[in-house]
Amino acid sequence: MHDVRSVRAPSMLRLATASLAGTAIEFYDFFVYGTAAALVLGPLFFPTFSPLAGTLAAFATFGVGFVARPLGSVLFGHIGDRHGRRPVLMISLLLTGASTVAVGCVPTYDTIGVAAPLLLLVLRFLQGLGLGGEWGGAVLLTAEHAPPERRGLWSSFPQIGPAVGFVLANGVMLVLSVTLSDAQFAAWGWRIPFWAAGALAVGGLLLRSSLAESPQFLELDDRARVPLAEVVRDHWRLVLLTAGALAVGYAIFYAVTTWSLAYATERLDVSRTVMLACIMAAVVIKGSLTPLVALLGDRYGRRPLCLIGCTAAALWMFPLVALLSTGAPLLMFLGFLGAMLAFITMFAVIAAYLPELYEPRVRCTGAAVGYNLGGVLGGALTPIVATALAEQGGRVPWGVGAYLTGIALLSLACFALLPETRPVPVPAVQPASG
Repeated sequence: MHDVRSVRAPSMLRLATASLAGTAIEFYDFFVYGTAAALVLGPLFFPTFSPLAGTLAAFATFGVGFVARPLGSVLFGHIGDRHGRRPVLMISLLLTGASTVAVGCVPTYDTIGVAAPLLLLVLRFLQGLGLGGEWGGAVLLTAEHAPPERRGLWSSFPQIGPAVGFVLANGVMLVLSVTLSDAQFAAWGWRIPFWAAGALAVGGLLLRSSLAESPQFLELDDRARVPLAEVVRDHWRLVLLTAGALAVGYAIFYAVTTWSLAYATERLDVSRTVMLACIMAAVVIKGSLTPLVALLGDRYGRRPLCLIGCTAAALWMFPLVALLSTGAPLLMFLGFLGAMLAFITMFAVIAAYLPELYEPRVRCTGAAVGYNLGGVLGGALTPIVATALAEQGGRVPWGVGAYLTGIALLSLACFALLPETRPVPVPAVQPASG
């Protein structure tokens, strides 16, 4: 057994910040592809398709990243449960960063023909593979160092990373949209955010290189030989429930950040600059409220907040599509903000909730597989299904609202079947009288 006392306890703030930075960088890589898919990849890589079919094809390559994420969680979960959480953070960041830079170098269909979309497909798969490992490693390293009574707070830092990554990715896209002509953006401007991922990845690797391994991992005497086999045999019901519970969060996030961007720019003739600004503002507020909501989870429990967030999501999906269909910036922003508030009420506490649901010996695999299967259910299909449903409807895409509401109700049922995990505070011992 490893001597845990020989491991110097890291500063929780430094560790949580390093985890946040890493998830921000990896989600930047993932999101910049989604934004490019909504704005420009269809005509460049699927020019023989109609505009609608090109958008659907671009979203299909986007969805491949989600399919790869559970595979990444299996691969990196095995490493995390057998060899430690820290190696997962380094390898996953390197893989995602390298594949993202490579996307920015792929020639278009006009240059190399069908090889262009095939290369996109392969690189998107590698992106998803890396991201599938990143979340589990970052969250577990933070959660397993954190004091139990503040585990929700400290574990929420990696959950801020997706908001930071999204704002970075779309901020770069917004600047390029404003400063470049449409022709320049289509010719080379869209590649710049992908190339920038290389510098971000190097910075993230340097920041993470000094992190200590999780004390809970070092305390394990008997590590799982094949973590996935144990998870499937002993925790399959828990994996399915967590995947179903988390599906609504992914569906909301990608309906707002990816599908609505394509829908408003193509169907409502809203400029991409206005759309990016509206979405980014809602995501910034969501990210800044994450620690506050996590503190509520430490005080009142993980499950109650998840049930409240799910219920709010089910009630808000029809108003969301109604507000989006107006094309008015303020109303669209309000629709996005309501959706993001419902989302973060659940996802601010998920980083503490999922690790607490699984035993330490298979925690990296179980939590990561459940989390990323939720991404397949809610994230991979949502832009494709929503685009197809919106095409069949009138000006207000009520079918999209019904689809999102259905996912919210499914997730609500799954959360209702999960237990509470918040550590029970130990009451203070009262001094004896007399």
